[in-house]
Amino acid sequence: MTIPRPEHPNPQFERPDWQCLNGPWAFLIDRGRSGKDRKFYLPETAYPLTITVPFCPQSRLSGIADTDFLPAVWYRRKITVTDSQLQNLVVLHIGACDYETTVYVNGKEAGSHKGGYVSFSFDITPLLVPGENDLVIAAEDDERDPMIPRGKQSEEYYSHGCDYTRTTGIWQTVWLEFVPKTHICAIRLFPDIRGSLTLEASLCGSGTLTATATYEGRPVGSASLKHAGGTETLTMPLSETHLWEPEKGRLYDLELTFGDDKVKSYFGLRTVRLDGYRFLINEKSVFQRLVLDQCFNPDGIYTAPDDAFLRGDIERSLAMGFNGARLHEKIFEPRFLYHADKLGYLVWAEYPNWGLDHTRPESVYPILHEWLEEMARDFNHPSIIGWCPFNETWDRDGRRQCDDVLRTVYRVTKAADPTRPCIDVSGGYHVETDIYDVHDYDQNPETFRAHYDKLMETGELHDWLGDRQRYTPGQATFVSEYGGIRWSEGDGWGYGNAPKTEKEFLARYRGLTEALLSNSRMFGFCYTQLTDVEQEQNGLYTYDRTPKFDPAIIRAINTQKAAIETQEADA
Repeated sequence: MTIPRPEHPNPQFERPDWQCLNGPWAFLIDRGRSGKDRKFYLPETAYPLTITVPFCPQSRLSGIADTDFLPAVWYRRKITVTDSQLQNLVVLHIGACDYETTVYVNGKEAGSHKGGYVSFSFDITPLLVPGENDLVIAAEDDERDPMIPRGKQSEEYYSHGCDYTRTTGIWQTVWLEFVPKTHICAIRLFPDIRGSLTLEASLCGSGTLTATATYEGRPVGSASLKHAGGTETLTMPLSETHLWEPEKGRLYDLELTFGDDKVKSYFGLRTVRLDGYRFLINEKSVFQRLVLDQCFNPDGIYTAPDDAFLRGDIERSLAMGFNGARLHEKIFEPRFLYHADKLGYLVWAEYPNWGLDHTRPESVYPILHEWLEEMARDFNHPSIIGWCPFNETWDRDGRRQCDDVLRTVYRVTKAADPTRPCIDVSGGYHVETDIYDVHDYDQNPETFRAHYDKLMETGELHDWLGDRQRYTPGQATFVSEYGGIRWSEGDGWGYGNAPKTEKEFLARYRGLTEALLSNSRMFGFCYTQLTDVEQEQNGLYTYDRTPKFDPAIIRAINTQKAAIETQEADA
């Protein structure tokens, strides 16, 4: 049988000894959420269905295709381990499982995790025996619970507006990793564009830590630290300097050894920082031509059908002249970020905060833990140029957001990663932020341009939410959602009135986009959106990734020289 999604799920931390557990699992839907009481985790429990992991049960690729609310689901399969493997550690990894997950091995609980979007793992060695073992994964989820972030999953039975089919349970790769007892737990990489890499490693045990870097197969650096243990830092000079830049993903390969442990990784040399209105990458002003990407697909919903599909979405974006994306209301899997790294694709990483009741102070707990897990997992990706934990924190039942929740998450973000800018709430309502972005779906290019010409003329930023937030003159800004122009053969949902002809669509697209390109105090734009998603049909590609317009036409509009770039060149 062909194993779906067989590639290693995390190329930035890859050990040679691992086993993919994707494929058929026994499956049970627990609509009464009574499985724990009924001891569904015991080996003798019969599971009547078969599901294909890592696809969620709502998807066609899973073989289940049940799109109703699924409050609890159970997965079972057999795993086999040897005596020699049990001499070290056997670690179970789950790429993502929505929302509250519990793992059982041979009828005993191995661990639990809350959060539907990030990777987590358990050392299951003590519960294993040589030979065949029973592995059970249970997941509970409630898209209507105001303390559970759901992103764009519909809280109503049907998809509607910009909310779509739900995802319950496992939706990323499950795998076993066989790890020496003395091993590398985690790494953080700090590249210096002057030609070095500083490595911070969390270690279990003691030994010699060695890091070796190559570029296109050529050795370019190495460093070692004897008697290492705990958390250690070493700096490795590089004999060749190749900067990671937009559309030039110049990556170095990195190999780490510690005792018998070997880990493959990679890194890119790049820096990001703000300079007034400008966004600098490697100390050069870069205009960000971004597109909103939600990474849904018709067959797998949250999960790409194969690895090529992930790379393909980036290539489709680049073909239309975008140089990056807002990864919207979803934590994207590491394989997508790997392809972004390789292709030099700029991304803003978000958290799927929709569904969370931001008016309640206790809502800080459901987001903060998983947000920090996301930042820790994805810290080393050069493609990530900024963080955005919240998007559009609208009022709930007449109650306003709790500003302290947003402020706390912003400040923790900056403490956890001082190397990247952070947008506290994309589109509003801002409380404390590095960048003041706005969303504007005005469909008239003339009035849209007039909104932002004021920024150049008077330093004032048009903000239709100005009664709840205040722009500080001189602060870096961009329009991080605009357009959303509906183009559909049927009654698809989109923003504003739909154009009647392709010529009218392209004229509107050009007018809106050029209004931002011509603004000397805007460092970028983000167009809504790359592809249609179910009933939301305002993408530049259809849901099955067919271009609606000649990509060369869109590319010609997007790649025009931006005023902020010209201004810098003339200075």
